[in-house]
Parts: sequence; C-alpha cells; structure tokens
Amino acid sequence: MSAPSLTPSKAARARHTQPPVDGPPQRGGAFGRSLKRNLTAHGFLIGAVLCFAFFSWYPMVREFFLAFQKTDQGEVSWVGLENLETVFNDPAFWQAWRNTALFTVLALVLGFAVPFVVAIVINELRHGKGYLRLLVYLPVMLPPVASVLLFKYLYDPGYGMLNEVFGFFGLPEQQWLQDPDLSMLSVVIASTWMNMGGAALIYLAALQGIPGELYEAAELDGAGLLRKIWHVTIPQTRLILSLMLLMQIIATMQVFVEPFLLTGGAGPEGSTTTVVYLIYQYAFNFNNYGAAAALGLLLLVLLAGFSAAYVKLSRAEDE
Repeated sequence: MSAPSLTPSKAARARHTQPPVDGPPQRGGAFGRSLKRNLTAHGFLIGAVLCFAFFSWYPMVREFFLAFQKTDQGEVSWVGLENLETVFNDPAFWQAWRNTALFTVLALVLGFAVPFVVAIVINELRHGKGYLRLLVYLPVMLPPVASVLLFKYLYDPGYGMLNEVFGFFGLPEQQWLQDPDLSMLSVVIASTWMNMGGAALIYLAALQGIPGELYEAAELDGAGLLRKIWHVTIPQTRLILSLMLLMQIIATMQVFVEPFLLTGGAGPEGSTTTVVYLIYQYAFNFNNYGAAAALGLLLLVLLAGFSAAYVKLSRAEDE
C-alpha cells in the first residue's frame, strides 16, 4: 500500500495561485473624493465672492441707503431727496460735470488715439519691439504719485523743463497749472502719459492677430498706409477698440488723482474740479456723507446707463 503523496495537486495549486476576485467597486470612495474636490473648489469660490461682496457690493448698497439719510451727531435719520436737492443747488455741481465732460473728451482725443498710433508704429517695426514695449509700459509701472510729481516739476513756471524748452525755441512761457485755460489740458497730458502703456499693449496684441494676407491684398489693390489702416486695421480691431472706448470713458469720468495732486483738486477758478473731487469735498471737507453718497449715486446711474446703452447698440450692430 503506497503512502499518500505530499505534493499538492494541480487543482489545489491553481486555487492558491489565482488572484482574489475583487468585489463590486466601492462607490463611497469615488463619492468622497468628488465631494472633497467640490468642497475645495467651492471653498475658494466662496472666499472670493465674500471678499468681492464685502469690498464692492456692500459699499454700493451702503451708498444707496446713505444717499437718502443724514447723520447728525451720531443719529441717522431719513431725509428723502434732501441730499439730492443739496447737490443740485450747489454751484460747483454743474461746473464739476462740465469739467469732467471736458476731461473725458480731451482724454478720448489724446488717450484713445495716441496709444493706438503708438501700437501701429511698434507693430510696423522689425527690430527692437521688446524694448519699445517695455519703454511704453514703463510709466504704468511707476507709482501714480511719482508720475504726477514729475509732471508737476515739468509744469513749474519758474524752473520747469517744459518752459525751458519753449524758451529755447523762442516760444512764450506758459502758466500750465495756474492758467484756467491750460490747467485741464495739462492734467489730460499727464494722465495720457501715465496710462497709455496698458492700452498700447492691448492694441498691439490685437494688431498682431490680423492676418498678413489682408494687408497683401490691400497693397495689390494700391492701398497706401492710411487706406490700409482705415480699411483693414480698424475693421479688424473694431471689437477691442469699442471695448477700450467704453472702459476709457468709465475711467475718465472717475478721474481724481491727477487733478488732486497737480492743481490741488479745484484748480484755478475751479477749472479742474471733477465730480469725484466734489464727492471727496462733501465727504472729507464738509462732513456731509449724505450729499457725497447722493452725488456718487448719480455718477453710478449715469455710467450704468451709458454702459447699458452701449451694450444694446453693440448687440444691435452685430445682429
């Protein structure tokens, strides 16, 4: 009688060597990872929304209520349209709006056209584009106060460099910041130099996206430089031009830093008093926060109405 074999059979070896069969996939693990990922994303989103709500939405809502309130010795009371009546009856109100409109028009003539021309010139050059882009954008990187003080030095009637240049060419010296007829133009020139770098780079990026075949076809048709700009460059950059126009109007209507630092805010005979500077006066010089909020609300409504009308006209033109 033979002894039993100690070697396991092939079937037993196969059972021991087969990998364990996994059960159905665990939904809990995938759901947990998805939930963690969504909570993380929503956490970052909620933080951004809270910051935006606290620093942007709350001041706007607070300003709306403050425009119809009056604070007297710490007591807040509703006064209805009294703050608006105070603003409308102020002689400086209409002067501030006229000055703001004048600044906006002059800023559009210089600040809207000059960056576009600069971008076209840089785009036509074959060498040194990087250095020119840096040179054009350099004023934007400077602190606004430093830039304004630089122009205040240039405009000085005694030792200013601008009058020295005028004297070298035999031109009469000017009272740039002291003359009511020149003060606003001086502010516009300083503001254009300070802010044109960003617009010029945006225009340059739009110009580099225009297909070269369009310019070649225009040259074959006998178009010169000006005709190529009018019939090719401007139509191809119409969208970015219109967007920059809207943004510049909104920005120029809120000008404050340049006239405040160059001319003290009001300027000679109130020639540089703007709407935002008048808001500053109501709030911090007259301690009339209700009138300041009312004037700010008027400016907000005007800019919102202009933006809505612009968007509606743009959609109608696209259709």
